[in-house]
Amino acid sequence: MDSLYRTAPIPAPPAAFNMAAHVLSAGMSTPDKLAMQIVKPSGAERWSYARLNAAVRGAGTVFLRAGLVPGDRVLLRLGNGPEFPVAFLGAIAAGLVPVPSSSQLTGPEITKLARDLAPSAVVAGAGIALPDHPAQVIGADALRRAEEIEPCAFDLGDPNRLAYMIFTSGTGGSARAVMHAHRAIWARQMMYRGWYGMGSEDRLMHAGAFNWTYTLGTGLMDPWTLGASALIPAEGVEARALPLLLKRFDATIFAAAPGVYRQILKHHEQLSLPKLRHGLSAGEALPEPTRAAWNAATGTKIYEALGMSECSTFISGSPDHPAPPGTTGYPQEGRTVAVLGENGQPVPRGEPGQLAIHESDPGLYLGYWNAPEETAARRVGEWFVTGDTVSMAEDGAITYLGRGYDMMNAGGFRVSPIEVEEAMHDCPGAGDVAAVEVAVKADATVIALAYTGEATPEALEAHAQQVLARYKQPRMFRHVDALPRNRNGKILRSEIRARLQEEMTT
Repeated sequence: MDSLYRTAPIPAPPAAFNMAAHVLSAGMSTPDKLAMQIVKPSGAERWSYARLNAAVRGAGTVFLRAGLVPGDRVLLRLGNGPEFPVAFLGAIAAGLVPVPSSSQLTGPEITKLARDLAPSAVVAGAGIALPDHPAQVIGADALRRAEEIEPCAFDLGDPNRLAYMIFTSGTGGSARAVMHAHRAIWARQMMYRGWYGMGSEDRLMHAGAFNWTYTLGTGLMDPWTLGASALIPAEGVEARALPLLLKRFDATIFAAAPGVYRQILKHHEQLSLPKLRHGLSAGEALPEPTRAAWNAATGTKIYEALGMSECSTFISGSPDHPAPPGTTGYPQEGRTVAVLGENGQPVPRGEPGQLAIHESDPGLYLGYWNAPEETAARRVGEWFVTGDTVSMAEDGAITYLGRGYDMMNAGGFRVSPIEVEEAMHDCPGAGDVAAVEVAVKADATVIALAYTGEATPEALEAHAQQVLARYKQPRMFRHVDALPRNRNGKILRSEIRARLQEEMTT
């Protein structure tokens, strides 16, 4: 049997559609119900569905009164406060195109991204780096009482039109803005039973930055689409404090990257979480020791998912359909997924190949902004190819075998080695550099930098802190005489990775 998993597609969204309107519609039948709580050990800020709806539509009016028109791009430079989802959904409600970005990015990093994006406005939080020569700047303060402003009308239209963009690394390794249609939110219903096991009475806490697709979808948009409650750890809350918040605020589902689970378990051997039903994990492969330790500490299971910014999660285990041991899970019902060989055709089941999603998937992105060649490089016939190597079992279960394009993973964030190398080349005395991901424990990896110059590790570390967001900064520096390269001059990162990994074990 070929490695092809095909199920009946979900119904199409309405012809006149707006993502923000769809997200808020279920909650408006219970306007006084809790939509969002910003939680911290000292208390919480509560938002009802009525307040959230009013604030989102008020934010849309703020943007329109600022002279923005449907289709304009709006760069979000905000932290993990309530103004982030209000600005994100408010822009979409008014027909604008919000582009979230990590608040950790430095001035040079965000300037480079904004140069390509050319936003019409930047929504700016206090103390967060802005691009050089930004377009119109709208302060976050303008949104803090948005619920008192006249609401905008929802901009309804073709569900296939551009709704928002999210930064990730394209096939070339440089950061790219992934373009998503309004229909992307409609497609997420395949995750509700295929991964979450979530209903309207759940209270889901997500420990992640809002600019990340995982957090935006799983932590905010999906609970609201179902009329459930989203619990959001306030800015600065450390992982060790999350169990207290999970218990105090009666979380029923917890979502995080594997690294967050590891940090919690480092400080807590046993956890009393009587309301927690299960956990969710995505962003990187979940190590089996972490899964087992969490189950032992809490008595609850973690359900893992595999996905990417271009299509979010589409392979998963769930309470109704757990993943067999050693696998990530199954293609969600409504998806068409294949494992392709070098000839672009599905390989026999059990054989490794490249994971691919059919072009008809309603959650699939529209392409990379201003990068038609990279967009085309992701297509093989009728398939979008992920670059990940997997195998499909006879029953359809997917086993993850490796990450493509030499991408690294730092705390759940995909990091391009090319981006790190370009930044570190500018450090005086660095010489030739190469960035790779190496394992420091059975369940933990870090970014390592191999370099040929005379710079000290201390100097390299100081330079990294100036030019790279914290999650992109190398944590290990190793001097080498020369970088291994193939006959075409391409760095052999796999050889460097193996060499550094061997040093870790000898």
